[in-house]
Amino acid sequence: MLLTVDIGTSNFKSALWDFDGNRLSFAAVPLSINNDGVTHEADCAQWLRAFEACCQKLAKDMRNLASVRAVIISGNGPSLVPVLGEPSVGKDGLSLAAERARLWLDRRAVKYQAEVAEVMGGFVDAGFFLPKILSIKNDEGELYNRTKCFLGCPEYLAYALTGQARTVFPSDGFDRWFWNDSVLEKLKLDAEKFPPFIRPGDPYGTLLPYAAEHFGFAKNVPVITGGPDFFAAILGAGVMKPGQACDRTGSSEGINLCTENRIGDERLMSYGHPVKPYWNLSGIINTTGKAIEWCRDLLGLSDFNDFFSLAEKSEPGSKGLVFIPYLAGERAPVWNPSARGLWRGISLSCGRSEFAASALEGIGFAIRDIIGVMEENGAVAKQLRVTGGLASAARLNQIKADITGREILEPVHKEAELLGLAVIGACFLGKFSSFAEASSAMFRVEKTFEPNLKNAALYDRLFSEYKERQLS
Repeated sequence: MLLTVDIGTSNFKSALWDFDGNRLSFAAVPLSINNDGVTHEADCAQWLRAFEACCQKLAKDMRNLASVRAVIISGNGPSLVPVLGEPSVGKDGLSLAAERARLWLDRRAVKYQAEVAEVMGGFVDAGFFLPKILSIKNDEGELYNRTKCFLGCPEYLAYALTGQARTVFPSDGFDRWFWNDSVLEKLKLDAEKFPPFIRPGDPYGTLLPYAAEHFGFAKNVPVITGGPDFFAAILGAGVMKPGQACDRTGSSEGINLCTENRIGDERLMSYGHPVKPYWNLSGIINTTGKAIEWCRDLLGLSDFNDFFSLAEKSEPGSKGLVFIPYLAGERAPVWNPSARGLWRGISLSCGRSEFAASALEGIGFAIRDIIGVMEENGAVAKQLRVTGGLASAARLNQIKADITGREILEPVHKEAELLGLAVIGACFLGKFSSFAEASSAMFRVEKTFEPNLKNAALYDRLFSEYKERQLS
């Protein structure tokens, strides 16, 4: 069996798999976030408690975890963890002292992004690692001095399990967002606080003996990096050929398109695809699932099912109401931390259902915006494979198909990160010869959404209004 773990923003998810891509058991634990609109923090210890709770549930389902051959981990990012101590196991389970994690949404380092960008030779958003670390050094010197090392979110859990501190460098082309000795020297950062790099598919090490005993694993079980969550999701979505894209839903949303060549455009990110020799062209929308959650609460609804039921009552186009989902700044394609959302076209004919539906359509417009920039650069996006927490939202999937004019595939396994991690683990253990072979064998489609051509002209017009308000 393979144990896969993905640390999301809102949920900690885990699953057991066989080597044919069949999910044997699943466990998830909700996570909490503290935020004030600028700072977005999480207690790292909750990730350790969540791992413990998930292992207990999975062990109960399968009677024990002694048959687990590998543990593969991915997580949200770029989320920064200032680690203060060494891992241990006590009566309360795993322990690893750390300051609160600064999540990918955290904007407090915005005043340092220009300095980092100058050193790196291109724009670096305030949410990435180096601006955050520079902010800690300059504004919180005492914390910087106490920090043993800086890690990402999944690396923190891996360190607690193996005692090996490592930094995951996702793929070729990520140089601008990471560091080398020269960069650290120019920014006057201490190199010893930055652990060595490893790549997705590499082992951190094996489980510490006391950790293996505590959870009921066999001895010497390898803990493998799945890379950042988007890397695992690409594999779990079966995106193996140019023209295929993974639409990864969650609190934020990432469009990851497979391309034949690397594309250079400051509005997007381009880096090595999990399957060589291809490249991944990426655009991230800051608040999609988070925007739905915000709108749900604003409308006084108790859960997401109520929200989608309300949105179903609206006709396509929401009676001209257009929503721009820039609720926490925006990444692609505008890269503006000060950008703010808005509703345009409010009239007396707009009711609660139109506000709900327009929030979904705003997500579709944001995706179309990113695809448009991709295709300006010669890329072709033929198909979107939707994954994550909103992958089974039929109304949203149809809206995406109608607005983008692309086929939307809903997979059997919605949590593509977890399936992608199983792909990585199976390859590490020699069950498949390549990521492409393993992904193709494990990925399965449940449902396909085709664009409704009757809505094309309507959404073309509304998208023009979306773009107009975006630029004003």
